[in-house]
Amino acid sequence: MARTQTPPRAPKRATDPAHSLDAVFRPRSVAVIGASKRRLQIGHQIVRNLVEGDFQGPVYPVNPKATVVHSMHCYPRVSAIPGEVDLALLVVPAPHVVEAARDCGEKGVKALVCITAGFAEIGGEGAQRQAELLEVCRAYGMRLIGPNCMGVLNTEEGVSMNASFADARPTRGEAAFLSQSGALGAAILADAKSLGLGISMFASVGNRADVSPADLLEYWHHDPNSKQILMYLEAFGEPEQFMKIARRVSREKPILVVKSGRTARGARAAVSHTGSLAGSEVAVDSLLEQCGVLRVDSMEDLFGLAGAVQTGKLPAGNRVAIVTNAGGPGILATDACVSQGLRLSDLDPKTRRAIEKVLPPEASSVNPIDLIASAGPEAFDKVLGHVLADPAVDMVLAIFVAPIMIDARAVAEVFAKHAAATAKPFLSCLPGKGEGEDAVELLHAAGVPNYRFPEEAAGVLSGLVRLRGLRDRPSAPAPEFKVQKKKARALVEGALAEGRTSLDGDERAELAAAYGLCVVPSKIVSSRDEALRAVKKLGFPMVAKVVAAGIEHKSDKGGVILDVRNREELLEAYDLLEERFLDAAPDMQVQLQAMRSEGVETFFGAATDPGFGRMLAFGLGGIHVEILRDVVFRLHPLTPTDAAEMIEHVRGKKLLEGARGKPPVDKQELIDVLLRLSQMLTDVPEIVELDLNPYLAGYRGEGSCILDMRLVLAPHVGERQA
Repeated sequence: MARTQTPPRAPKRATDPAHSLDAVFRPRSVAVIGASKRRLQIGHQIVRNLVEGDFQGPVYPVNPKATVVHSMHCYPRVSAIPGEVDLALLVVPAPHVVEAARDCGEKGVKALVCITAGFAEIGGEGAQRQAELLEVCRAYGMRLIGPNCMGVLNTEEGVSMNASFADARPTRGEAAFLSQSGALGAAILADAKSLGLGISMFASVGNRADVSPADLLEYWHHDPNSKQILMYLEAFGEPEQFMKIARRVSREKPILVVKSGRTARGARAAVSHTGSLAGSEVAVDSLLEQCGVLRVDSMEDLFGLAGAVQTGKLPAGNRVAIVTNAGGPGILATDACVSQGLRLSDLDPKTRRAIEKVLPPEASSVNPIDLIASAGPEAFDKVLGHVLADPAVDMVLAIFVAPIMIDARAVAEVFAKHAAATAKPFLSCLPGKGEGEDAVELLHAAGVPNYRFPEEAAGVLSGLVRLRGLRDRPSAPAPEFKVQKKKARALVEGALAEGRTSLDGDERAELAAAYGLCVVPSKIVSSRDEALRAVKKLGFPMVAKVVAAGIEHKSDKGGVILDVRNREELLEAYDLLEERFLDAAPDMQVQLQAMRSEGVETFFGAATDPGFGRMLAFGLGGIHVEILRDVVFRLHPLTPTDAAEMIEHVRGKKLLEGARGKPPVDKQELIDVLLRLSQMLTDVPEIVELDLNPYLAGYRGEGSCILDMRLVLAPHVGERQA
């Protein structure tokens, strides 16, 4: 019968971030529980990889039904091992994993890698089993990778540990790699080697029951051998923790992520505009950009960019020079660079004159620089020297289509020479040359990023520019506005105490005013007489809007009447709204507002994503929100940089800057509104959805105000599951 006792207190885990996962990646000894004599079994492959990978410590096979595995003595259980064990790999059937983990705890094992599947990924009994496994690990102070993973490895000299069942043996290098998929992890290691990408450490985290992507980011941040961090993710685990750590790490080490699940899951049902526009992929993109992480679309893109990142060179700007011996590839490269947002460098006249001296008359010194097909290594050598010295050039793409009379290896040597001598990114493209060919292998050995097609190289150059921008994002904290927090909380708590999930019109105006936001003067009326009395407060012109539960998108349904200019028109508007809505909504009322029109209608919102928490939104407002869907999202809380990017990234920002003779709006005011809303969400977490639509952004010098506002309250923000 399995033992159920656990120690009353867990031993302390390593708290120093630089050593928190040493038991996983730098163990002094490794036990493989479930080691097998059969060659095609995972338990055999792991032992074999440890031994043949030259792990610098003892390896202990554990299997009660075997005496020898891979020519080594096999122990019946981990407690029978005479020496200490830092790391244990669990390859036993799922029903026996918890018992094996408990034996490891009693032995004093410091960390586990659970290869076995059959846990939370299958739900039900598996989820319960995973919870029990995690409970045991925490009770004994053991870190856990997995379950349902492929393993870990560390190529560091002095460790040399391949504790996985992958066939590929990666080349030692400077890229730390996380894969949430075990099967994909094996392919990752194989492809990395074939592409010349060196690996420092690798972890397949599987169900990430304990060690999360954020934990690995923290550990690899302090690892001197890991200069860039690559991730294939299916979920984040703890998004807030990931963001906090990634923001810090990305300023020192590039982080590249492939996040699966780009296909929209569909926004959850929501009555607000924000809720209907925001989906989980919006949250993912927002999170990664806010914390300086570059998301790429595919594993191919990831490897292509990582090969350039490992050179340690990022461009100072987005100006690229293309040097080619073939016009067609040069044109393709030009089109691709421009479509990726790059600029072709305007070469200094001195550079062009120097180039023209070494080229035949039919060649072109205008970027893209076409050396023509007869150009050999000497021409490339001289031209590249001048181009790389030009201060107007931030990066170079050298393209060589090998004619039969030109030695491709000699040209590759020239490329390698200049790549090594410059601090600017230098990429090569050898169309028609594949893996195994002499010139390509020379470039790989020299660490020169090489691509088969110009479009691929252009995408990588664009990625380098984006990485530079993410790394250099300002990180100033948000200002603390003087607000009336107690008043806001009283309004919300009072509504919830009455069982309401929203605030009435006057309460919404008070909430906005508590955070320094102006709401257009308005009055809700229930009769024609009340409407006439409201004229004294509001004046003409005014707007009449229907107010009734369940009536959204009022403009689409004829529930908004604009430009009411006198008492007769006011009574006509009131009667018309009653005619349209009274039968369906007997409790309807009419909201009268002073009419404002001088400005640009914008939209501010907040929504709650089930996996990431609350997000803020900004875009063009009014009816354009759902028609144009020109909305930018960022996760709460916002920094000033986040807010400024939201304003700058809307496609219709020219309307904000002044169009067709109109003056510009005050962008700083819009930034302040976003930051005030972020502070409101911090102070009042019960707000789960919010729309300011439209928010009239007044032209510079004109007053701005909220024209319509709605919100949804909930007693508790739901727990996030990612």
